[in-house]
Amino acid sequence: MNTNKELNYMLFVQLEEDFKRTEIKSEFSRYDDIKNGNVEKVKENYEYIKDHYYDGKGMLSDDLLRNNQYHFVTGTGIIARICIDGGMNHDIAYTLSDIYIRRCDKCRKPEEIIDLTGEMMIDFATRMREITKSGSVSLHVRRTVDFIYKNLGEHLTLEMAAEHEKLNPSYLSKLFAKEMKMPIKAFIMKARITTAQNILIFSDFPISEITASLGFSSQSAFSAAFRKFTGMTPMQYRSRFSDEYPFRSLSDKNG
Repeated sequence: MNTNKELNYMLFVQLEEDFKRTEIKSEFSRYDDIKNGNVEKVKENYEYIKDHYYDGKGMLSDDLLRNNQYHFVTGTGIIARICIDGGMNHDIAYTLSDIYIRRCDKCRKPEEIIDLTGEMMIDFATRMREITKSGSVSLHVRRTVDFIYKNLGEHLTLEMAAEHEKLNPSYLSKLFAKEMKMPIKAFIMKARITTAQNILIFSDFPISEITASLGFSSQSAFSAAFRKFTGMTPMQYRSRFSDEYPFRSLSDKNG
């Protein structure tokens, strides 16, 4: 087991109940802003994080510096994986993650890690913004993608997205399919499944809670959709990655 995996394990096996109660939407919406390259929103999020850094976080060490380091390492790993899902080169994402983890290791004050957290988040978001721009995706489609990720728990439709952008549904449908290489309906499902994959790997949220938070009508509907995309049930997927990411607590009894 390498150092990064050991740190991930030490972080997650000690998660406190308060952290588990954090809503999935609020926990992952900040990651979506980074993935979508929404730099201004990421900066806004960081201003809030600075003043509420310890809210909902378990104390993973009696040493505050180490506690912050453990949280930083895991958060950076999650962001790297999510940015890969969003189109960032695999080697770039994980090398950038390693750079920030080494910087974190050199920090000598808890406050330095909080500052480094903001720098890391903004760096990833800025790179994702450039990736989005280089893909020649129009503003309407980028905003539609952002709208979808922020409302995955809702009963999303083409009409809702079109109303949000003040566009004719037929026009948005054609524009979206042309630029994203898939219909909006398919993109919504893909976004739900890729988000579910990250939640399954990087948390111990029960399957029932993931189902509800991502807008599926039932747990069986979620499992069927997940299997169609991945070839596995949600619990099979979680179990498969348990050796690579051995940080989940054993409290998940609802899968």
